[in-house]
Amino acid sequence: MHPWLRAARDGLADAADPAAAEPMRAYMKSPMPFRGVPKPARERLLRTLVADHPIDDADELTTVADTLWTEATYREERYLAISLLGHKRYARWAEPGWVPMYRRWIVTGAWWDFTDEIAGRHIGSLLRAYRPELTPVLRGWIGDPDRWLRRTSVICQLSAKAETDLDLLRDAVEANLDDPDFFLRKGIGWALRQHARVDPDWVRAFVDEHPGLSPLSRREALKHLGE
Repeated sequence: MHPWLRAARDGLADAADPAAAEPMRAYMKSPMPFRGVPKPARERLLRTLVADHPIDDADELTTVADTLWTEATYREERYLAISLLGHKRYARWAEPGWVPMYRRWIVTGAWWDFTDEIAGRHIGSLLRAYRPELTPVLRGWIGDPDRWLRRTSVICQLSAKAETDLDLLRDAVEANLDDPDFFLRKGIGWALRQHARVDPDWVRAFVDEHPGLSPLSRREALKHLGE
């Protein structure tokens, strides 16, 4: 076993709070159990792991993270895998070749906590850095049968601000406009609300042009626009 994996699992076990584990699992409606390790404790553990167990290259990094994800028996192991790939020490290694792994994580994780972190902090930053390579990939997810990939296509530009690809945002929203899924409708509203911070006129016009937006999506989109 890779030393990083052993240390990660031991660290989570040491930080475990059994009294918190079941409420966390119930809140997340997770079939996978929790250790009961909250985010601040996981962040402290990650800092220690990165300092004490250096990783030499991108291949080793993705192998460690993917093993931690794939072999996880507790949900916090998957949170740690995602956070490891997002650590500032390894940011320079991120590249489009990681996207198939992220895709698999989104599909196998199949819940909003995993999807939102991967979409917003990982897929989004890669998309901005590698638009020619990744825009077609995200466009392929717009109509994918998997709802979490579709949600990713909608929310992946939450942090893009003025760099938002408006054609991609428009197409992702329009393609999923009629889907009754709560998470898609919420995601649509969230993406529009976030872009309204940069371009409120565009969002108002989009909402006006799309009367088929669900009440949830519309409400979320206009939440900070005084409407």
